[in-house]
Amino acid sequence: MPLDIVRIPVLSDNYVWLVHEPVSGQTVVVDPAVAEPVLAEAEARGWTISAIWNTHWHPDHVGGNAEIKAATGCTIIGPAAEVDRIPTLERAVAEGESVRIGALSAQVLDVPAHTAGHIAYYLPEAKAVFVGDTLFAMGCGRLFEGTAEQMFANMQKLAALPSETRVYCAHEYTQSNGRYALVTEPHNEAIAARMAHVDAARARGEATVPTSIAEELATNPFMRATSAAQLAERRAAKDSFR
Repeated sequence: MPLDIVRIPVLSDNYVWLVHEPVSGQTVVVDPAVAEPVLAEAEARGWTISAIWNTHWHPDHVGGNAEIKAATGCTIIGPAAEVDRIPTLERAVAEGESVRIGALSAQVLDVPAHTAGHIAYYLPEAKAVFVGDTLFAMGCGRLFEGTAEQMFANMQKLAALPSETRVYCAHEYTQSNGRYALVTEPHNEAIAARMAHVDAARARGEATVPTSIAEELATNPFMRATSAAQLAERRAAKDSFR
């Protein structure tokens, strides 16, 4: 069953995702950093926002919650482990639970490490996963509140999804991540080929996400790490990479 998924660029490099299920008419906002451009996009399309899905508590993912709620009366859904960090949260969810948009069910996945309670939303029928700041195109989130062991487990969990699954992450970090990936795996021809496309797209001012599980398995040094220790080494190197 198809979804209409719209990318809304906000702040310096954030993406908010507006997700519309045309049969029911329901619309979900994933990680609204700010409200105004999200409300404007929904209005321009004639869509009524019914819910917000937060992946984690960081302000650039929940900053628009209250204003969108005030404007639409939508339900705000987010990670059960971070209820104390998201005061606008109305429904707390964790792995094993699901949320819905129209007839489609989104499975909640626990993916802690970037933050302690980070979650993702996987819609198998739509072949889509909304990963917040856990997985990026050719990268992963910084380990602000968790461990390399947790992030390695996250990478394995996401790698197990069908390869055609589209990955909707929350930042335009691909060019920076790709430069590091080229250094980490200098003989990986898939990375070099992908970076040629990324550099060209960015030169035209175009976005480079969503990505796919297949693309990340081929080119992401964090998803390709063979152990938590290797992931930790790569994450530390990326943190200081310029």
